[in-house]
Order: sequence, then structure tokens, then C-alpha cells
Amino acid sequence: MSQYLLSIYQPDGPVPDADFLEPIMRDLESLNQEMKAAGAWVFAAGLHPADTATVLRKQGDEVLITDGPFTEGKEHLGGFTIIDVDDLDAALDWGRRLAKIVTLPVEVRPVQH
Repeated sequence: MSQYLLSIYQPDGPVPDADFLEPIMRDLESLNQEMKAAGAWVFAAGLHPADTATVLRKQGDEVLITDGPFTEGKEHLGGFTIIDVDDLDAALDWGRRLAKIVTLPVEVRPVQH
């Protein structure tokens, strides 16, 4: 078994209203339950907006602390799921299903141990 990170990228800006998000969150919970039943689900979480991030960066002998996301961009990491599956094909299958529900880009990346 190998672990994979399924990263969900969302556009910067305001969060959609509850009426828009409710069916997505319902379907996402259903998918999480399927992953759990299949023994693939390890951990999942949504993240607070990117402007709540704090970045620590080494500069010389000091570590600088700055507010906000690491990079300026049009989208940011909004949430993630860690899964434990047999191979990349299985991870991509779960990632495809996730992308259909959240309708946002999902990056699938192996976790290095």
C-alpha cells in the first residue's frame, strides 16, 4: 500500500454561499465514507482561507515570519485528503471521483516516507 495526497485547489476570493456548497459537502461526505469502507481513507481536511497562512523563511541566520500565502496566485490549496491505496491507478480513481464532486482541480501526489 502507498499513501497519496489528493490536493484540492480553489480560486482566490470569497467562499461560495451555503446553498451552493451544501450538495458538494454532502457528496464529499459520501465519498469519504466510501473511502473509509474501502480502507483507503487516512485523513482529510479543509483549510482556512490562504490569507490566514503564516510563512516562515530562512534568510541568513534568521527565520523571517510573514503573513499570507507562500506565493501570490489565482488559486490556493483549499483542502486535502490522504489515502492509502495499492498504486497510482487506484489513487487516480479516487482523485477523479473527488474532482467530479468538488468541480475544482485535484492534484494526486505520492507521499514520500
